Amino acid sequence: MISSEKTQIKHGKKSQYHSGVIAHEPWNIACLVTYQVVARIGWIFKTETVIMPVVLDTCIPSGLLRGFLPVLNRIGTSLFPLLVAPFVSRTKSIRWLLAGTTTGLAVCFAVLSVAWSRLATNQPVFLAITFLCIYGVFSAINGCNQLLVATLQGRLISAGRRGRVLVLSVTSGSVFAIIAALYALGPWLQDPHGFVKIFAATSFFFFAAATIPFFFKEPESVLAEECDKTPVSVRQHSFWKLLSHDNALVRLSIVAASFSAAIILFPHYQAFARERFGVASHSLLTWIIVQNIATGLASLVVGPLADQRGNRVVLIGLLGCCAGTPLFVAGLSMCSLPVGIKWFWLAYVPLGLNPIMLRIISNYALELAPTVSLQPRYVSLVGGALAIPFILSPFIGWGIDVLGGVPFFIAGAVFIAFGTLIAVGLPEPRKIRLDIEKSEN
Repeated sequence: MISSEKTQIKHGKKSQYHSGVIAHEPWNIACLVTYQVVARIGWIFKTETVIMPVVLDTCIPSGLLRGFLPVLNRIGTSLFPLLVAPFVSRTKSIRWLLAGTTTGLAVCFAVLSVAWSRLATNQPVFLAITFLCIYGVFSAINGCNQLLVATLQGRLISAGRRGRVLVLSVTSGSVFAIIAALYALGPWLQDPHGFVKIFAATSFFFFAAATIPFFFKEPESVLAEECDKTPVSVRQHSFWKLLSHDNALVRLSIVAASFSAAIILFPHYQAFARERFGVASHSLLTWIIVQNIATGLASLVVGPLADQRGNRVVLIGLLGCCAGTPLFVAGLSMCSLPVGIKWFWLAYVPLGLNPIMLRIISNYALELAPTVSLQPRYVSLVGGALAIPFILSPFIGWGIDVLGGVPFFIAGAVFIAFGTLIAVGLPEPRKIRLDIEKSEN
């Protein structure tokens, strides 16, 4: 009798929590979309595929140094969340932490703007070291930030509406980001002191985004109770236990690791175009705009498809398309100089899928987690798997300096294709959940 009463109380609390989520969902969707749109405007001023590699090449043009960018990015973005995921799982309110990490992102670029104004003219080596250090700190904060965004979305937005959030945030964000790029980024890229303004603009929009999390409405949750009732063996060896008991999580981790090839290679495309084809700096803006247009247009298809058919089919399709950039660039290397210059911008169309791919991997991990309290661990585990191949990034950069980019571009495409085949065997969490509900009824 007592057990029955406890069960009823527990189900009552969960029902109250889910009712609160549903009641506040439209408002929270609006807040999350606004946050991601403002942050995306700031992000275009520091586009990872173009701006960050160019910044480092402006200090010291070196494939080896350029290879450290993906390493720092993934160590921060993927490994730091592994450390904070257990804490995030036990935290009832996420919005305050999200505001804090977003403020940290803004501070990093404010410091970088000041450093560039002081060191750019006479201390290029020291500036390169300073840039890499700040970039590493930024990546660590960004990793925690992305984990918090994913956790907040997992708690406040139902699985069938996350595709809608992706469409609204990515499409609107791309439009506003492109406008900002045409208005300000283009002229600043031609300005000798333009990076100071670019970093300052990035900082400004991140500061603006940091004010938005205060408006989220988080219902009272039962997360603490769920964590207390998690089996002791799982809590003590949480990450290894999860991997050993969930084959789908292992397969998703392999898929994420294969996608890392697309991220490892992207800093080298702009250098390849500059060295092989003599592409001028004004092409940078074109590549950024093309990439953001591709991101926005792809989201119009990916979002509704993910809501209606699930994230699995989207994951397979996007990963297969991501192999397009390294293959296309390798093919252009066999073309004449005028042809290469004319068509290189097409390489940035598949690159526009990268940020969507990261979101879909995260959304799939959220659905794969059996409970809300385990969602941060699933997301961080997959992110950690994505980071493992990045230990090779500096060696790949050095190899590109010595052997050229084509062999590495082809190898990267093969690695991504392998991940696509692995993704075909992933289950669809929504189908599994429906089957369980039918069997219980």
